Amino acid sequence: MMEKSEILKKVDHTLLSQTATWEEIRKILDDGIKYETASACIPAAYVKQAAEYVMGKLPVCTVIGFPNGYSTAMVKALEAKDAVANGAGEIDMVINIGYLKDKRYEEVEREIRRVHEACGGRILKVITETCLLTDDEKKKMCEIVTDAGAEFIKTSTGFSNSGATFADVALMREYVGENVKIKAAGGISSFEDAEEFIRLGADRLGTSRLVKLMEAGESR
Repeated sequence: MMEKSEILKKVDHTLLSQTATWEEIRKILDDGIKYETASACIPAAYVKQAAEYVMGKLPVCTVIGFPNGYSTAMVKALEAKDAVANGAGEIDMVINIGYLKDKRYEEVEREIRRVHEACGGRILKVITETCLLTDDEKKKMCEIVTDAGAEFIKTSTGFSNSGATFADVALMREYVGENVKIKAAGGISSFEDAEEFIRLGADRLGTSRLVKLMEAGESR
């Protein structure tokens, strides 16, 4: 069994609700610092305020093209550039799922490359929304993300009909390039599941529930 503290170091502590307030965001940041999570993943509108608040104590992550992925490549690149200028250290982008299903693979790869360039050396995680894809499409995205040079491939937004599954992480580990890491996100609600995702090959976990479980345990 992994120590819970070691699992939390792989967590992007996340709050992406449409109704998220600064008070709620600040709590996410405070908890991320307290439990030494990998980052706090928050809406882009709060990135500048968050970066100033944490003063380098915690990486700030944000999302672009979120959650549907059908913004143009230019808009996604501008979102990424703006987020970086505001202090984001990590960017999670949603692919154009329709383009993937249309087999417009070169365009999907070009978009990822364009956003990656806009990230200016910051970590880019590419959200594929696995619950909407066939296994062949998942395998193709592993190839595209590898060729595009992004640092991570990510399972899910958490805003579609399901989140990360063990099977999807295992598939990604088999088909993604050795230089690409995996982020499992969406529906991770226990330390046991988190540890299994890590065992299967996930390097990051997108969730808020693990920190809440720690807090609940401390309160008892």
